Amino acid sequence: MDDKRDYYELLGVDRKASSEDIRSAYRKLALKYHPDRNPDDKEAESKFKAISEAYDVLSDEKKRPLYDQYGKDGLRGQAQRDFQSASFQDIFEAFGDIFGGGSESPFGDFFGVSRGGRRGPQRGASLRVEFELDFKEAALGIKKTIELQRHERCGSCNGSGAKPGTSKSACPTCGGRGSVARNAGFFMLQTTCPACGGEGQKITSPCASCKGGGLVGVKREIEVSIPAGIENGTRMRVSGQGEQSRDGGPPGDLYCDIYVREHEFFKRHENDILCEIPVSFAQAAMGAEIEVPTLQGKSSLKIPRGTASGSLLRMKGLGVTGVNGRGRGDQIVRVTVSVPSKLTKRQEELLAEFSRIEQEQSGKKNLWEKFFGP
Repeated sequence: MDDKRDYYELLGVDRKASSEDIRSAYRKLALKYHPDRNPDDKEAESKFKAISEAYDVLSDEKKRPLYDQYGKDGLRGQAQRDFQSASFQDIFEAFGDIFGGGSESPFGDFFGVSRGGRRGPQRGASLRVEFELDFKEAALGIKKTIELQRHERCGSCNGSGAKPGTSKSACPTCGGRGSVARNAGFFMLQTTCPACGGEGQKITSPCASCKGGGLVGVKREIEVSIPAGIENGTRMRVSGQGEQSRDGGPPGDLYCDIYVREHEFFKRHENDILCEIPVSFAQAAMGAEIEVPTLQGKSSLKIPRGTASGSLLRMKGLGVTGVNGRGRGDQIVRVTVSVPSKLTKRQEELLAEFSRIEQEQSGKKNLWEKFFGP
């Protein structure tokens, strides 16, 4: 990266950018070009150096006005000297406010090493399971007991991994610091110790129960409450039911991928339940009261006189409750008028009489007579 480029240009911000804008721009670039994320990449190392130098100046309330007015000459080399004389650890401390400050390394959230090099307690791994619900279970909600295999802290060594009665010893590679330093040109890079994984300690006498891992596999039955109205393909998080941490960190979570089987009679549209009910010609013409299946059991539905085939009738409040507990849909019934494929002689006589009376009452010619005459 050309070190003669303007500091604002290096960070990709306007000259009127606020301190927060500058901090945010640097944070994104620092994460992109950080040497730990780009091992043995000289170009990334050079870019990281340049953007860090730019941030060192633009984030300083005394240096920035001098730079704005006179450019790099106005700093008289002070900023460059300050930056170039700093160790890699000093650079972390200088920009600690960007990544949370406190006792943690500015890159701790991303690379797992604190300023002292020792890694803090790690969160347990999360788990994923999937299971099916039938249509009614998903619509009304249910409690499901699921069996899963997960790792929990070893009871013999309480997760330490060391044989009971013994303890861990300082890692000989890092001397108990949890990190090692290596020369990378301009920088002295401090990275997690590969021998102890940043813990600073190693096990000399492993626990027989967990073989030094600190965790053992167990089978557990977990009761999961499925809320009413859950939809097909939903991923539900059950907090704290994943694997335990071996070093005292919080447990992971359990993610449940839920699939809903189709129903032979009901369909779902948002929070409404759709179904189709056949009625006879007489029921549609004269009106009737029929029993209709619902999610809650049978319910009465009034068919108005003169209902046409394909009409939609609404049964209020008999749909699905929203998964957030707010509101409830309806059951929408599509009425289909059944036409019998076979008629008795008496039925044919009655229908013929009905047709004759209907024609007399309407006083209208049928379609054949309109075109071809009586």
